[in-house]
Amino acid sequence: MSEFRFFHPIEVRYGDLDPQGHVNNAKYLTYMEQARIAYIKALDIWKGGTFLSLGIILADIKITFLEPITFGRNISVGVRVVKLGNKSITMEQVIRDEDTLQALANAVAILVAYDYKLEESIAIPDKWRESFQRYEGLVS
Repeated sequence: MSEFRFFHPIEVRYGDLDPQGHVNNAKYLTYMEQARIAYIKALDIWKGGTFLSLGIILADIKITFLEPITFGRNISVGVRVVKLGNKSITMEQVIRDEDTLQALANAVAILVAYDYKLEESIAIPDKWRESFQRYEGLVS
């Protein structure tokens, strides 16, 4: 995975654990979602309000689990945009141990700009594209 500039801290809660004492696989998705939303807010793409006003939906995600996460582990989730299509945004994500900087899981997520009123995908708004390009140093 490439360099990440944005990391969002995650608290591993007792309720996130499975009977084996590891974070349940489904919680990885929640952790990554929290970080994606924090990233989008940090880039001033979404200022809050309803998610219907945001207009981004998750179309696909692939997670590679590298090591179990246990209760009390100090973790964060890195997020970065690596590719902008006409309507799609490709993000890489990493869950890492903040004490050792070891990657615990990697993911690639495809998000799509979406108009909930029209119920169809739309072109990535220019403001979003400019924000992603400026922050990540992407070339169009």
